[in-house]
Formats: sequence, C-alpha cells, structure tokens
Amino acid sequence: MSDITLNAPKLFDLSGQVAVVTGAGSGIGQRIAIGLAQCGADVALLDRRTDDGLANTAHHIQATGRRSIQIAADVTSKSSLGDAVARIEAELGALTLAVNAAGIANANPAEEMEEEQYQTLMDINLKGVFLSCQAEARAMLKNGGGSIVNIASMSGVIVNRGLSQAHYNASKAGVIHMSKSLAMEWVDRGIRVNTISPGYTATPMNTRPEMIDQTRLFEEQTPMQRMATVDEIVGPAVFLLSNAASFVTGVDLLVDGGFCCW
Repeated sequence: MSDITLNAPKLFDLSGQVAVVTGAGSGIGQRIAIGLAQCGADVALLDRRTDDGLANTAHHIQATGRRSIQIAADVTSKSSLGDAVARIEAELGALTLAVNAAGIANANPAEEMEEEQYQTLMDINLKGVFLSCQAEARAMLKNGGGSIVNIASMSGVIVNRGLSQAHYNASKAGVIHMSKSLAMEWVDRGIRVNTISPGYTATPMNTRPEMIDQTRLFEEQTPMQRMATVDEIVGPAVFLLSNAASFVTGVDLLVDGGFCCW
C-alpha cells in the first residue's frame, strides 16, 4: 500500500465542485444532477424542455443545500452552449464536472426512414455531445482540468433484438468512440472523459402505458430479469466524475444488468 492514510469515502466527495448536466429535466439526467448535489456539488441544469422538469430538478437540489441554476439551451447550438458555460462560471464558479445526458430515441425500419428523422437524432445524440464536450473542455482547460461523463447506451455496443433503430445505435457507438478520442486529446491536460452505457432503464419514456409489452420483453432479455432504475446510474456517474476514478479515462462503463454478457 502506498498511502494507508487515504480516506476512501472522501474519494467520492464532490464538495466545492461545479457541475453541468445536460438533459437535466427528466430521466437519467435529472437523477444524476440530484445525485451530484447530494455528493456536494453545485449543479447547472441544462435542457431545452419547456415543461417544469428543470424546476423539479432544482427543487430537489435545493433540499440538499446545494446551489443550482436552470438554463434553457439547445445542445445542437454552439453559441447557446458557449453562453451557458459563461453563465455557469459567472453564477456558480469554475466548471470542473460535466455529464452530457441530453438525447432522444426513436425507431423506424432503415428502408423507410426519412433523412430528417436520421439527421435530427444524430444532431442531438452525437453532434450535441461533441459541442457540449467542446464548450465544457474549453472552460476546464482554463481551470486546470476536470472530468466529463457522456451517457451512451449498450446499443452502442450491441444491436437490440427487435428494435429498428440503426440511427440510434450508430449515434451511441459514435458517442463511445468519440469520448475515447477526446480522452486521449486531453489526457495530458487534466481532463478525463468516460462514458456510461446503460442497459434498459425505467425512464419515463420506457414506462409509458403503451410500452408495457415492450417493457416485459426488455426485462425478459436482461439476465437480471428487470430494467435498471434511474437511481442505479447515479453511482457509476459519481464514481467516474470523482477522485475515486482519478486514473480512469477513455472507459465505457456498461451498466446493463449483464445484458452484454449473453
């Protein structure tokens, strides 16, 4: 052992850190944003939603005693993201942590898919992650480093049985490899970049009443015989962002209930 004085629990402490979470108005992004606040971070909440999703996230963060700000922004807009980062640093302080969870999902047979459907998804899921990382890293490089976690999907590793979503699968595979590439570009300048690839997760999108038959199949196909809860994505995110993962970069962490083992 090199340092027996190491305080292991404090490795996961995010106190004093400023984070941004895209897609913070619902689902995985919302729960991760709250989780980061519970671990001590102040959190900027970014989403293009027009409902009360961001306000709900902010309400839960307020209960932790941490600060948050709500930012309506489009991840496909470079200028919008640049303005968002500038506001974050002006109101919360130097940006050091980021989780890019904004994304969409839909399906259509490849031979029937319109170009607009393909391009819209790729713009949000892949271009949006790149532009988010770019804006965040520019601040982090100035601030001496940081950690970025991009939410990908097991669909970037395998092809989901019964789902016609070639564009979605390709976008998530792109997020994984792009994140590895960015990790290597910034590895000697203090920025770590990793991805989380969730398996089937009980988000509002996957638990709609009309999804009940599809949900049953998701559970049957997963070795653990259930979907993940959004709570189960928080721990992996905190780990990758924290000092507990100080020697971890360019990694894709599968959180899939064993799905990719079969």
